[in-house]
Amino acid sequence: MAFVPFKKEEVEQSIPDRFEQQVSRFPDHLAISARSHQLTYEELNQAANRVARTILAKDEKGEKPTALLLEHGGPLITAMLGLLKAGKFYVPLDPLLPYGRSTSILEDSQADFVITDDKNLDLAKRLAKNESMVINLDQIDARVSAENLGLSTSPDTLSYIIYTSGSTGRPVGVVQNHSNVLHQGMRLTNAFHICAEDRLTLFASCSTGQAMTNIYNALLNGATLFPFNIREEGFAHLGAWLIEKEITVYHSSATVFRYFVDTLTGKQAFPKLRLIKLGSEPVSTRDLGLYKEYFRQGCIFVNALSSTETGTVCTCFFNKETPISEGTVPVGYAVEDMEVSVLDDDGGIEAGFNHIGQIAVKSRYLSRGYWQRPDLTEAKFLADSKGGDERICLTGDLGRMMPDGCLVHTGRKDFQVKIRGYRVEVHEIEKALLGLSAIKQAVVVGREDRPGDQRLVAYLVPNRQPAPSVSELRRFLGDKLPDYMLPSAFVILDALPLSPSGKVDRHALPAPEKRRPELQTSFVASRTPVEESLAGIWREVLCLDTVGIHDNFLELGGNSLLATQVISRVLDTFQLELPLRSLFDEASTIADTALVITQNLAEMAGHEEMDRMLAELEGLSEEEVRSRFNDERQKRDD
Repeated sequence: MAFVPFKKEEVEQSIPDRFEQQVSRFPDHLAISARSHQLTYEELNQAANRVARTILAKDEKGEKPTALLLEHGGPLITAMLGLLKAGKFYVPLDPLLPYGRSTSILEDSQADFVITDDKNLDLAKRLAKNESMVINLDQIDARVSAENLGLSTSPDTLSYIIYTSGSTGRPVGVVQNHSNVLHQGMRLTNAFHICAEDRLTLFASCSTGQAMTNIYNALLNGATLFPFNIREEGFAHLGAWLIEKEITVYHSSATVFRYFVDTLTGKQAFPKLRLIKLGSEPVSTRDLGLYKEYFRQGCIFVNALSSTETGTVCTCFFNKETPISEGTVPVGYAVEDMEVSVLDDDGGIEAGFNHIGQIAVKSRYLSRGYWQRPDLTEAKFLADSKGGDERICLTGDLGRMMPDGCLVHTGRKDFQVKIRGYRVEVHEIEKALLGLSAIKQAVVVGREDRPGDQRLVAYLVPNRQPAPSVSELRRFLGDKLPDYMLPSAFVILDALPLSPSGKVDRHALPAPEKRRPELQTSFVASRTPVEESLAGIWREVLCLDTVGIHDNFLELGGNSLLATQVISRVLDTFQLELPLRSLFDEASTIADTALVITQNLAEMAGHEEMDRMLAELEGLSEEEVRSRFNDERQKRDD
């Protein structure tokens, strides 16, 4: 099927208008393909129409926000489209967010209704002002008309609010309207030649701008969207899934890409994959090298610069022959209708070529600003001095412009960092830490002690001794912040280092030691070869010299992406695949995991044989353990 350019005049309509055009063209084409459900364009459109009518039956008033408490997938997208068809706009809430953060977002957004499903119904009822404000997608009457509503929605109508980390200690909402979303779709459709034959990934949380980009890139072009929940399914089978589903367009953060490629053997072929797009955080020459090593000649690699406020503003295309002359991979050239410049520190004058300054973006198609925050909107979005309807967004990103107009991204102007693709204001974490009476001072920084692995480290000066344990700190923060904002390490200092001007010298903060952190759990050494083998895996993945068998994976600094590495190495060592959630739920310690492994192998091998194997394993090395398990498994298979 040939690529059809997204015309500029098609931006001046509503998202439902553009989507319904695709429904007319491709009614039987698959729109969403997930493990639990598949929807054609016609089926998705009809389901969205029922949602729209259900909403309007409860509240006919115009442009108002509604919260979506759903995992990313068909139900979420159905609700999104239904709200837009009803002339409303939505606020996506990840069900995994801490309760306090979800409450804060609901209060700030002033969303009257919460749309959810059976799985998240109890949480929705707790979050909503009253149960009558909760709409359960699984209980919508099938007799509600599935016909298009035919309502007229202006392109300037709000479409959604995405909440990001805020420097004030509270999340801030970035507002978008229909025409901005359509223009972003136009820019990427035309740049990447997205067409109805394409099959696009959806990895990111529903509460992020990256997820919105992936969803609309597919559904505004008649393409098929393939959600894959990395937090639940891990990386072990991602390569096989991409091949099986014949994915053509892959999009993730650089961190996710690195973890994914670490699972590849070099023997996989991705015959349908034609484009890999990375964004949300800096891309390294190592990432480009991984692309060249593991993917076919016809696959293109794209580095992009984007933000929730601007959408994608720069792209840089690479193939297997593209040379890289320096250590930083450029983000490339401005896309259509986006004027990008680098400003110096003296009042917005453009910096010269190869001079570092703040990246500014000028366009008609920028975010409307920050929800309920006119002060922040005024500071971040400037009127064009030449008049007209264009505005200038001061991104807070640093970069330098090369003489040919190619942009190199060099970091952040403020203390904002990108962690696994999420934008994090470290001041929000610091403010939360200072909410503990036992903490006198707190500084949080992003560190890259291992290449390509950016992590948060908190430096604390306590008010008393002993200082709070890591267990206490993580438990306190876990009630207020999402998991990606929890520091991987906590360093206790007598005093914070200061610069000559009296400010905290963040560059003088010491690297975290590799020793086991202070936990409420007492240290217990490994007792069996299985536990010792697992301890070795944990030590390597977590960069610690010692771990106890009753230590909690998260309290040691683990996160969802590191958990995927543990699961992958357990598979290599024991030929046994554990669910990713095991490290967060029932098997969050080495002792628990060892028990699960032993029980699973016993069920497969027979209890008497397993007892004999475990008795023989005493004193063997990790390599010998792996070899023995593999030998016994081979005997059983034979």
